[in-house]
Formats: sequence, C-alpha cells, structure tokens
Amino acid sequence: MNTMVFLAPPEAAGQRLDSWLTGMLPELSRAAVQRLLEAGEVSQKGSPLPKNYRLRGGEEITVHLPPPTEETALPQNIPLDIYYEDDALLVVNKPKGMVVHPAAGNPDGTLVNALLYHCAGKLSGIGGVLRPGIVHRIDKDTSGLLVVAKNDAAHRGLAEQIAAHTITRCYEAVVYGRLREKEQTISLPIGRNPVRRKEMTVRPDGKPAVTHISVIGRYQGFTHIRARLETGRTHQIRVHMAQIGHSVAGDPVYGPKKCITRLGGQCLHASDLGFHHPITGEYLAFHADPPPVFLEFLNSLRPE
Repeated sequence: MNTMVFLAPPEAAGQRLDSWLTGMLPELSRAAVQRLLEAGEVSQKGSPLPKNYRLRGGEEITVHLPPPTEETALPQNIPLDIYYEDDALLVVNKPKGMVVHPAAGNPDGTLVNALLYHCAGKLSGIGGVLRPGIVHRIDKDTSGLLVVAKNDAAHRGLAEQIAAHTITRCYEAVVYGRLREKEQTISLPIGRNPVRRKEMTVRPDGKPAVTHISVIGRYQGFTHIRARLETGRTHQIRVHMAQIGHSVAGDPVYGPKKCITRLGGQCLHASDLGFHHPITGEYLAFHADPPPVFLEFLNSLRPE
C-alpha cells in the first residue's frame, strides 16, 4: 500500500476533491480517483471523504494507493536517448512513433518498457504498474523531452509543479498557413469530443487550456512556431492550432483530410523542458533539437 499526503492550498477552496486530486496525480484518470474515493482510500484525519466533497482549503488529504492488480509492464532492452539522470529522475528524448506506456493495441515496445529495463524496475509507483515513473505524457507521433520519476517523492514533487503550472514545456511545430501575429495567446477550454471519444475539442464546459504562441519563421503556406504550454491538456497544441485555422502539418486527426503522410504524424516536437529538481530544488533546463524528419520538411519549404 502506497500512502501519499497532500495539503490543499487556500486557493483550492470550492474545488471538487476528485478534480483537484486528478491534477495532483496526473497519471491517474478522474475515474480512477473517483474509484479510490468510493473505496474509502481518500481521507481526512482518518475519515473517508465522499466523491462529491468540496475542498475548504487547508485540509490534509491522505490517499492510499492499493497494490495494482492490472497486468504488469515488462522490461525490454530498447535504446534510450537520455539527457539527464540521477537517483531521483531522468530526462529522456522520446523518438517519434514511440508510445509512452502500454495500452490497448500497444502492449510493449513503449517508453515504459525501455525505462523498466534501463532503471532495473526502480521507478515511482504512483502511476500504477503500466505507467511507472510517468509524470506527464506526449503523443505517440510527437517527439521530445519527458521527465521520469524514479521514486514517489520525486513523482509527487514534479506532479505538484505541473499542477501549479511552474514546469516549462515548450514545443516547436510547423503549422498550415501564415500566422499574422508574431506572438499570441490562445485561451480556449478543451474537453472530450462528445461524438469521437478518442478526440479532444474546444468546448465551453471543457477544462481551461492556455497556449502561448510565437513565430520562429514564415514559409510559403506554412509557419514555424514555438508553443509554450501554460496548461497541459490532452492534444492541447494540436486542438488549439486547428481551432484558429492553423492545424499542425501532418496531423491525421485535427488537420485537413489530405494529410502530409511523409511526416509520419504531426510535425510537433517537445523541444524545451525546465523544472525545479523535486529533491534538491535546483532548477534544471534542457533543449532537444527537432528530429531529422521535422528538419527535412522545414528545409523543403520556401521561406517568405
């Protein structure tokens, strides 16, 4: 049994407990958090809290994560591009085409399988046995930097920074069309598409989502951009850019029907990652250049 204790800040007053805990434990879905509440595994001063409990601010919330019963991910000897590693965490540059963790249709060959082999199983257990160490994710066909927690203390510290929006996460992308503004901020709520449940969409009842965009270069028919996430919703950059009429090149889901197939998916790369080390407090910053397929496509375009 893994026990975690969280202190609800004053600004959390009025929030539903299940929603707030989902933010504190980003690798657990809201449904999984609700199951913990229903099972009496979330308490205050020893008393289980109901699923619809609203925070007052200042509470000390105890969460018990029972031993997982799901199928365990297996270690696989898959090469990793490691940018940093110590006893608490590591930063890896995930290649395009690699799934982060096992799921239906992708039982192995994932980043988690590679991490289990490299770290000899020494990864945080908060995400469960299919997602050990995974604090945040990027899509299969998005490349770039991820931080991975080796223990629960590191995981908890990183998750708190994500919830507080203090982790720096910047992406490079090539999008369709010409962005007129050199810089702009997109603030549009994102939620699950009610018809196509695997997709996300802008909807008024969605979760707040903020993306800061700046132009790196303009080309005939395309713009090279930098996108800084203030929030980290599923498919956030892809949905936001599609919503303003500049979908990411190669995106088979949110882009035009005639997709640029040679890109092998969206032309999107997590280039910059910065955070305070959850154990030492030192600020760490990393940069990874886009992969060859990204740069080759960019070089094939004609500058304005």
